[in-house]
Amino acid sequence: MKKQLSLAMAGVMALSLAACGGSSASSAATSTAEAASSTAESTAESTAAEGDVLDQAAAAAFAQDVTLTMWGAEEDQDLLREISDKFIEKYGNYGGKITINLGTQSESTAKDTVLTDPTAAADVYAFADDQLNELVKAGALQEVQLNADDVKSRNTPASVDAATVDGKIYAYPLTADNGYFMFYDKSFFTEDDVKSLDTMMEKAATAGKKVSMDVANGWYLYSFYAGAGLNLSLADDGVNTVCNWNEAPGADVTQAVIDICKNPGFIALKDDEFTGKLKDGTLVAGVNGTWRANDAAEVWGDNYAACKLPTYTLNGEQVQMASFSGYKLIGVNPHSANVGAAMLLADFVTNEENEELRFKERAQGPSNTNALAAASSPALTAVVAQSEYANLQRVGGNFWASAETLGSICVNGNPDGKDTQTLVDDAVAGITAPVTQ
Repeated sequence: MKKQLSLAMAGVMALSLAACGGSSASSAATSTAEAASSTAESTAESTAAEGDVLDQAAAAAFAQDVTLTMWGAEEDQDLLREISDKFIEKYGNYGGKITINLGTQSESTAKDTVLTDPTAAADVYAFADDQLNELVKAGALQEVQLNADDVKSRNTPASVDAATVDGKIYAYPLTADNGYFMFYDKSFFTEDDVKSLDTMMEKAATAGKKVSMDVANGWYLYSFYAGAGLNLSLADDGVNTVCNWNEAPGADVTQAVIDICKNPGFIALKDDEFTGKLKDGTLVAGVNGTWRANDAAEVWGDNYAACKLPTYTLNGEQVQMASFSGYKLIGVNPHSANVGAAMLLADFVTNEENEELRFKERAQGPSNTNALAAASSPALTAVVAQSEYANLQRVGGNFWASAETLGSICVNGNPDGKDTQTLVDDAVAGITAPVTQ
């Protein structure tokens, strides 16, 4: 065990060197840490608990004063402070003082902020899984080395895949619910009603109500084309996008979306407009994600419900709407002055206890398998049901603006009267255009 302790300390000390001297030093530190980790694995006692390894690493990481900065969503700041205080309590008896400073940074834009200057970014930060490839390519994520096997075993396979590049895990899975589904008022719709978007819109229109979706957003627009069997994916170069939405039946899908947007029982809403229309009584249903679950529960009370996405009509047939599946991840900055301590913090934020706490306080679905098994909510049940029709979001940078333009044209009823084949041809040309490096 003494040898195990020594090697664990050596690994953390090597990781801590990553901040010294830029990228070359970071690479050298990673190599040293890999060597230490490999040696530790081959010589450690097979009965040693994972917790012992973390404690041994902590003894090295917190022998002196350590200050860490952690970025998370604005809505998570109170939760992150609570978790940070528990972390300090757990590891605050190794001799040094632990200080954790929090910063507000949306997971959706974390990559852009981090890549502006990775050396100035937080030690630990949350981000959406679709940003993983670019962050790894830019050297802005530390490979998980301290306890990678435990991280893999305690989380759902899909969330681990979302955190993995070329067989290496580069982040700690945090949530497994970053997708979208249908919220609805069950006093208005039956379980059979919500199987069909046509039925939902018809009933809503009759009552002067609306069903909503953010069509002018590529994340949601994808559901119609993917449901029809069309492809959107990241090219082999990891930068550009492959898309065949302009092949059959892409033009017909485009017309179907235009028709939906014209329906008197439908309204296209941006995410930040959803809650307002929910509270003023306009909406009886809407496509959104778990972050709006508390709003829906507050407005509809006991009538709050959620389900997978419905079918829509395409050329006279019912087609199941697809979706992007999404995961929130916690990353460690390899430029941190305290990489080992940062890895311990990232590991702690995403452990079973704290993912259960996140579900309790923020209604976000755990990626931890034990925490997920214990969680129960209409939104999480809907996420699981929709997962059968969901795919990881992996697209190049030129997808978003072109998809938004196409979606906006659909929302506005194709005001220029262009042929739908031309609309989708133009969109695909923009989506697949080479990304400027």
